[in-house]
Amino acid sequence: MSASHISSSPSPANHSNALSSGLHPQTKLALAGQQTDGAYKSVSLPIYQTAIFRFDDTDGKPQYDYSRSGNPTRAALESTIAELEGGAGAVCVASGMAAVATVLALYDVGSHIVCSHDCYGGTERLLTWYQKQGKLDVTYADLTDPINLSLALRPETKAVWVETPSNPLNRIIDLRKVGEIANDSKIDLIVDNTFLSPLLQRPIDFGANFVVHSTTKYLNGHSDVVGGAVIARTAEDHVRVHFAANATGATSAPFDSWLVLRGLKTLPIRLRQHQENAQTVARYLESHSQVKKVFYPGLESHEGHELAKSQQAGFGGMVSFEVIGDASAVRALLTSTRVFTLAESLGGVESLIEQPATMSHASMRPEAREEAGITRNVIRLSVGIEHIDDLIADLEQALEVARCSSNTLKTKALATHV
Repeated sequence: MSASHISSSPSPANHSNALSSGLHPQTKLALAGQQTDGAYKSVSLPIYQTAIFRFDDTDGKPQYDYSRSGNPTRAALESTIAELEGGAGAVCVASGMAAVATVLALYDVGSHIVCSHDCYGGTERLLTWYQKQGKLDVTYADLTDPINLSLALRPETKAVWVETPSNPLNRIIDLRKVGEIANDSKIDLIVDNTFLSPLLQRPIDFGANFVVHSTTKYLNGHSDVVGGAVIARTAEDHVRVHFAANATGATSAPFDSWLVLRGLKTLPIRLRQHQENAQTVARYLESHSQVKKVFYPGLESHEGHELAKSQQAGFGGMVSFEVIGDASAVRALLTSTRVFTLAESLGGVESLIEQPATMSHASMRPEAREEAGITRNVIRLSVGIEHIDDLIADLEQALEVARCSSNTLKTKALATHV
């Protein structure tokens, strides 16, 4: 930590020349970071791998003084993400959970937060911990019906936390209606937009005060860095978020920021393939005899399909489904895929498969998982960009292994009974 001169407000960023208005987001991302290097004019964003910056004199601070408070590489990424989301500014931090914690740090002890009842397990764990410590009071509600937000409000309510689509069941929340209730009640609307990215959904357009991302996921897209971001709708809130991240030391390292911005350049291309594959996978699963239900907003059978069409520019690459069978069948499915890798994350170019109840949402209170409908038969897929024929073939053989596993156990049980 620097002994002095640690800034408490965002350093001004001058990285928007390549992100001029009128360009398509795909073009903006391809050009992002090119205006950062004034010394040598490198086309690729430089990594300013430094902790400190030189002062010319003692009369004032330079634009950057200490990398926890501001760094040109991170600033280029923050400027890019803020413009994509339509916000006044962004702060990039060390992880998605650091982004969650940074936003929650804005609220005083005793503040009441209303949260989606089927949020990410790590978010529920942190909120539950804060509640046990007496820092925050939390109410979990099914926000797919906006009336539940109105019913949960109290005089001390300060914010509503929303995930849409939700993780892992892809429930859709009406951002416009929830935003109107939040605005009328003078509380903040916070939206975790990790599942879709700003190319497919911009919550600020629906009244969100803050947007949160795990940049580890789609924004980076290559499963090689952990990061997070908080985007603020107003300049005033941007200053508050920057202060919180700087004060707690949560800000992202220069190399991590560089990796995320490099990944962002291919986001539009990757998303197209993610979505095309996900739609095909969802339709295949919907017709499979071993699958009870598919959770994907791109399917006409999904209860939130029409709402998703009205507030999203696409349906994303996340598909969840409920497999038929006992614990052995679920285990057989998870351990027999060859293209889908058994792992917890999402949004990378590679396809992943997981069981939320024991993996991504294992930290969630069991009663909360049950309330949200996250059973042990729910399987979550992060559909990657591999060839669709290989993805379908992999699921086909894995589901057959699961079916045979269930049948074998049934046969053994009958033989034992006889």
